[in-house]
Amino acid sequence: MEWKRDWGLTARVWFTGLLLLLLYLVFMTILLAFGVSYWFIILLAVGMGFIQYFFSDKLVLWSTGAKVIEEDERPELHLMVQKLCREADLPMPKIAIMQSPVPNAFATGRSPKHAVVACTDSIMRLLSKDELEAVLAHELSHVKNRDILTMTLASFIAMIASMIMQSFFFSALFGGNNRENGGAWIVIWIVSIVVYAISTLLILALSRYREFAADRGSAQITRNPRALISALNKISGRIDVIPPAAKAKVEGANAFFIIPALSGNAIMELLSTHPPLEKRIANLEKVEAELRGY
Repeated sequence: MEWKRDWGLTARVWFTGLLLLLLYLVFMTILLAFGVSYWFIILLAVGMGFIQYFFSDKLVLWSTGAKVIEEDERPELHLMVQKLCREADLPMPKIAIMQSPVPNAFATGRSPKHAVVACTDSIMRLLSKDELEAVLAHELSHVKNRDILTMTLASFIAMIASMIMQSFFFSALFGGNNRENGGAWIVIWIVSIVVYAISTLLILALSRYREFAADRGSAQITRNPRALISALNKISGRIDVIPPAAKAKVEGANAFFIIPALSGNAIMELLSTHPPLEKRIANLEKVEAELRGY
């Protein structure tokens, strides 16, 4: 397989990274200007950065309840992933299973050598062999494009801003703000809201494009975009009839899933990390036409 590098994704990754870095520096400068301890900022940045870089895959698996399985537990699944990895020229990732009625799959990890590809038990019952291969190829495309780490690190500044927003709330709730520092904390809180909003929009813009790129990657690996189209339709149709309570349990992992499990929350739908299904199918149909030579 000849892997076509997506320069659009590469440009967006670098551009988003530079904007987030600039936003991060401005944010840290404002915090310092209002008296937040320099060492506290350094400790927070280094500590969280270290955890996100080296333990991002374990944190995602822990949050979703996915369990890494050995080859003898699911030999057919391991063989399928091994075949796809040979096609994509990737090292074999760890494979995990997530127990959930929501049919879905995701990939995580800081590099191709430290990747995990996971799927729910329900998606293996729902999809045919070709469809499941196409979904797993989509997840391996995320690994190949190295966009998983970018998304993890991109969420870093949003997480810091969110922590400061919550810190202000609890500080105000328990009387931590007095007349002397109350004004400064209000300014920091407002800045945190702005930083959180901007960083979230940047993450969403990158995330939606990377799904298009992974769909194209799946078509390149399997040479069968029609299988992914069928899989996406099946997954979306099944998710639509699953009770909102079941979808709400896994909603926190939507940024990683191949199709988000939206529980009907209007805000979650507005901030969806994925492009509309119709646009993804149209994109795959275009790739199919290219593969056929017309």
